[in-house]
Amino acid sequence: MSLDQPLAPLPQEGMGFAAAWPVRAGDVDPYNRLRFDAVARYLQDIAEEELQSGFFERTDPNWIVRRTVIDVVRPIVWPDRVELRRWCSAMSTRWTNMRVRVTSAGGGLIETEGFWININESTNMPTRISDEGLALLARTTAEHRLRWRPFLTDPTPPDSDTDLPFPVRATDIDQYNHVNNAAYWQAVEHFLVDFPKLVAGPHRAVIEYVAPVLARQHISVRSRFEPGDRTTGHPVLRLWFIVGDAVTTTVRIGPLPG
Repeated sequence: MSLDQPLAPLPQEGMGFAAAWPVRAGDVDPYNRLRFDAVARYLQDIAEEELQSGFFERTDPNWIVRRTVIDVVRPIVWPDRVELRRWCSAMSTRWTNMRVRVTSAGGGLIETEGFWININESTNMPTRISDEGLALLARTTAEHRLRWRPFLTDPTPPDSDTDLPFPVRATDIDQYNHVNNAAYWQAVEHFLVDFPKLVAGPHRAVIEYVAPVLARQHISVRSRFEPGDRTTGHPVLRLWFIVGDAVTTTVRIGPLPG
């Protein structure tokens, strides 16, 4: 897959891990649209439920996400109830692409894919997935040579007076002492307030985590909005999360490809 390609299709009927729950009032914006940070938490929640439902909690308990793609085909709005199905769409021995399809009783549809890395708890480095885990993941994909390749490679623009600080709160820090991946989407939502047309139709949001941000570090967010992207002619919002002089996270939001 690349930035402008569709996500992998569903596996055979009944395969993958499923969960469901109601959309909560705290998950939506003032227009009742399910926010990106809520979707990111849903992806974490179903991943954790799958870990706890079988042997993964014993064999492969520690994972971090390197990239998340969120395709909003039809928005999910409150009040509603979501159903999620999670499966592996590509894999290697240390990481995997995990697809999650989110549907709602009201007709909403959000397709997602996350690049998840299996982590050794002692070294915090990528480690081989257990034989049991590899066998289970392989049930829904024939792609066993997944390689990491960044989607977001645009150069970082110079700093400007439009850069905004993104204060890190104690509640943003996860068990690894990093800013939790869902917290970044709160900043994305802050910028989207000025560009409502970006999410008025089907759209794709991509976030890539370049380096972790630790508690007490200071983040600034650099943004560039292009009314007509130079390659597609469509509007695009790009964000760069910066600590010191280093980019830690990049984001791109634009119309859904194809």
